[in-house]
Amino acid sequence: MATANTSHRARATSDVRPRRPEEWTVPQITAYLNETLGPKLVAYMVGKSPQTVARWAGGAQAPPQPDVERRLRGAFQIVQLLVETDSRHVVRSWFIGMNPQLEDRSPAEVVVTGDLRAVMAAARAFTSGG
Repeated sequence: MATANTSHRARATSDVRPRRPEEWTVPQITAYLNETLGPKLVAYMVGKSPQTVARWAGGAQAPPQPDVERRLRGAFQIVQLLVETDSRHVVRSWFIGMNPQLEDRSPAEVVVTGDLRAVMAAARAFTSGG
């Protein structure tokens, strides 16, 4: 009997996991990032106004240029990694704080430059305690 309950719990947990990042639309990604990091930080990372970012999140404006979408998707994947082990507050703080793995630049600053690989590497180091 306990095995059946455990199995049911495992299935319920797997049902609520986020879909793969590739399946999320730009409005979904933008809304999630706005909720997690705040619209001003998201706007800063993509070089647009918070109002433009809000329109993307609401689906009221066409998706951004490919380079901007790439930064949004990259930031989203990094956030997804970090929220597996930390609270949204910690994740937001991580994005705005100086990071020794990024030559004391904040991850948000590095996202602006488009070097998402470096930010992902820093996020992986952070989640593994490095």
